Amino acid sequence: MGESGEAQNITHQQKKMGTISLRAFRDRFGLPVPDEKIDEIPYLQFNEDSEEFHYMKSHREALGGFPHHRRRKAQPLNIPALTAFEILLKASGEGHESSTTMAFVRILNILVKDKNIGKHVVPIVADESRTFGMEGMFRQLGIWSSVGQLYTPQDADQLMYYKEDKHGQILQEGINEAGALSSWIAAATAYSTHGIQMVPFFIFYSMFGFQRVGDLIWAAGDLRCRGFLIGATAGRTTLNGEGLQHEDGHSHLAASTIPNCVSYDPTFAYELTVIVQDGMRRMYYEQEDIFYYITVMNENYAQPDLPKGVDQDILKGMYLLQDRSHQHKEKMIPYNFSGQEQYCVKSLLLLRFFKTTMGLLRMYGV
Repeated sequence: MGESGEAQNITHQQKKMGTISLRAFRDRFGLPVPDEKIDEIPYLQFNEDSEEFHYMKSHREALGGFPHHRRRKAQPLNIPALTAFEILLKASGEGHESSTTMAFVRILNILVKDKNIGKHVVPIVADESRTFGMEGMFRQLGIWSSVGQLYTPQDADQLMYYKEDKHGQILQEGINEAGALSSWIAAATAYSTHGIQMVPFFIFYSMFGFQRVGDLIWAAGDLRCRGFLIGATAGRTTLNGEGLQHEDGHSHLAASTIPNCVSYDPTFAYELTVIVQDGMRRMYYEQEDIFYYITVMNENYAQPDLPKGVDQDILKGMYLLQDRSHQHKEKMIPYNFSGQEQYCVKSLLLLRFFKTTMGLLRMYGV
């Protein structure tokens, strides 16, 4: 601004420049404006045959054209059918128990090996990958690093050591939920910014999600992100050794405030599988502008078979899990049990008690 504002306390309040200041500004930057037009402050353009004009035009064309526009669609992805996850739809077998967190890791392993979408999957963790049982992916996929591995990891002598690689697929962001979620947002909007659909999964302790970076998750809704947020060690029954920081019973309330966030709290592995598979169909084939928040547990219990014909009811939020109302009608009590996450497991135990003592009813899974 020349003498009108240079090195003066009033610079931020300055609204205009006088003729003398305009002339000084023109002379300083060598602008082609004659004295008689200086007060008009004419709009200047490069000549179309100038080097500057050709430079700006070529680079704007390389960026996709002149008018700013937002890509809403990209090449649809071929989503694996539900049968591709068949192992997760079957009962875990007598004496075999597992958690929904481990079910998620198995889903992720199936997806990264899929020939159609494997390279599009982006696993993201902030710090707790071993807690979630993801260390098997370290050697399989590698942890991305722009410079590769420049040190010997502490667990180098183990089979599943901490492997960083220039071509790694896992994003390990350290103890930095904000940074991890920012990486998730970048991948979740790649369909718009780069025309390529990525499938990001950010898994974190559920208490360290909405409670820490809820504003960024809200921004993800504004940005029309597509991807999965996985709140692990959710609920109020496990991992209490560290106190209340893992006592999450309310993150779904926060999730419900975001209109395009689809949230679920599945109890069994087959429920999680149905939800993830359908979510991929909606986001990456139908290309709906939604994202998912799903909570999973680290409590081990027997996983049952997927009941026939309940897929759509699972997606709606409630389905008939057991119906013994046709048995022992003379002793039947007209009452329904419904359960969510770990409480569904407790309800099943209670249901068995009632079945053996008073006859039974119906059990609904949520």
